Amino acid sequence: MSAGGPAVALVHPGDIATPSGGYAYDRRILDGLSALGFAIRPLRLDGGFPLPSQSEIAAALATLAAAPPGTVLLADGLALGALPAEGLKALGRPIVALVHHPLALERGLDAATADRLLASERGALSVAKAVIAVSPETRRMLVTRYGVPAERITLALPGTAPAPRAAADGIPARLIAVGSLTPRKGYDILLDALDSLADLDWSLTIVGSPAFDPPTAAAVARRAAGFDGRIRLAGALDTAALDAAYGAADILVHPSLYEGYGMALAEALKRGLPIVATTGGAAGETVPDGAGLKVPPGDAPALAAALRTLLIAPHLRRRMADAAFAAGTALPDWPQTCATIGRVLSAVRP
Repeated sequence: MSAGGPAVALVHPGDIATPSGGYAYDRRILDGLSALGFAIRPLRLDGGFPLPSQSEIAAALATLAAAPPGTVLLADGLALGALPAEGLKALGRPIVALVHHPLALERGLDAATADRLLASERGALSVAKAVIAVSPETRRMLVTRYGVPAERITLALPGTAPAPRAAADGIPARLIAVGSLTPRKGYDILLDALDSLADLDWSLTIVGSPAFDPPTAAAVARRAAGFDGRIRLAGALDTAALDAAYGAADILVHPSLYEGYGMALAEALKRGLPIVATTGGAAGETVPDGAGLKVPPGDAPALAAALRTLLIAPHLRRRMADAAFAAGTALPDWPQTCATIGRVLSAVRP
């Protein structure tokens, strides 16, 4: 498939080792496309993405312009969406956009900033020769809100790596939540829900980097300290430590307000963990019916009620664990995801 194909630069903002689902996806496809024989390399853009200054935008465009002629720029939307369409056109390089989560939908933005990002993203996506979306929800959003023609979009769900099944039978139940400590992940809602579950036995491990939004991370830490040691903030974990954390858990709780896909949800399904999740964005689709309980985003009482249901009903938890594991076996693996992206890249020509 890749023989004689184009050279590819995977364009990403900042450190590609950053602990988040989007960067993990980028690392996987970088390795997977290389294994398929693509001449691919990472191309880092520095600056305050997704809200770079004008000087940082100029520097980023200069970095992209230095790529050899004919190089396909496979550009993570976290960087691409903040760059001006005219500057991207002037590069003379074919662009394939990789969209995990539209920038304008991030929580905590004021209306003016969200509108500016929406306009910038629309312009940048109009320049792309092809667009890769990581979920059906993101694909729909790109068509309806961003005006991207459906025929230019390819769906490439995140892959899942082989993983042992979790026992998911602990008493008291061990909850796990996975996601960076940012407003969109809804940890304040989760802690509100847990306030009403003090009469039950449970523990919670929160896995996620505090570096993306220090004020939110500090607020979560302050509130978690009031739960008498029942909540542990594990921070960002490497692959082995995260695998161990999943293996020790009984229920995944995912209170996110919006997800472009929800890689933690797929990882939980792969391990047979029952799930309590919101329906924010793609999350409701990522978790199939029967594999967990789903509640509206931002609804602490509903989240508390769903958690209580699973905490007091081990038989229901086991049934949902079986359904989760069955769903996890049907998820794509990373070689399948990379092959899908590889076909898009092979079809792109300068």
